[in-house]
Amino acid sequence: MWVKICGTTNLEDARVAVDAGADALGFIFAPSPRRISPKDAKKIISELPRGVERVGVFVNQKLEIILDTIEKAGLTAVQLHGDEGPSLARELAKGVRVYKAVPVAAAKRGSDEFAAVTAAIFVDAGSAATRGGTGKTFAWDEAAPFIRLLQRRVKVVIAGGLEPGNVSRAIALFQPWGVDVVSGVEKEPGKKDHEKVRAFVKAAKAAAQA
Repeated sequence: MWVKICGTTNLEDARVAVDAGADALGFIFAPSPRRISPKDAKKIISELPRGVERVGVFVNQKLEIILDTIEKAGLTAVQLHGDEGPSLARELAKGVRVYKAVPVAAAKRGSDEFAAVTAAIFVDAGSAATRGGTGKTFAWDEAAPFIRLLQRRVKVVIAGGLEPGNVSRAIALFQPWGVDVVSGVEKEPGKKDHEKVRAFVKAAKAAAQA
């Protein structure tokens, strides 16, 4: 089970997530209370173990800006969280792993165009107005049959409203490749609750083996 802790803003939180067993850390470079500069992200990333994925989150930003941020921060992957098309994903995939996040409603309309050029599709509860980090889940039971079908074509990561108390149910219901969490393990935007981080990773890894 691939587990990503997103919205990382400081080294202490990053170390707790890595020690807990997180596979990836997310750094947000789009407008957000959790936004971080490439320079500050680099300071954190330079202290991380080599095997941990460093994922930069972008929303409708130009290719040149994304490429510059990848280089300055030392990213190993990008997560496109806006209205980006497959052509941008294809260009970025020449150098790093690419993930595409889509609201569940958009995923239902079709994500096949991204299947060949992305490492995974993130299915989230976000909208055009609020891309992520809302702490809200989507209609899980309604979406489950569709998401299980989607996973036959592309790896799926469940996001949106996850926290230590519900991640086990999400994994049992969707049987996803991975899970992604932000607000569900925070004390406040950009500051992690370390006990929640540990509990989330532990619950996710245990549920994947159940």
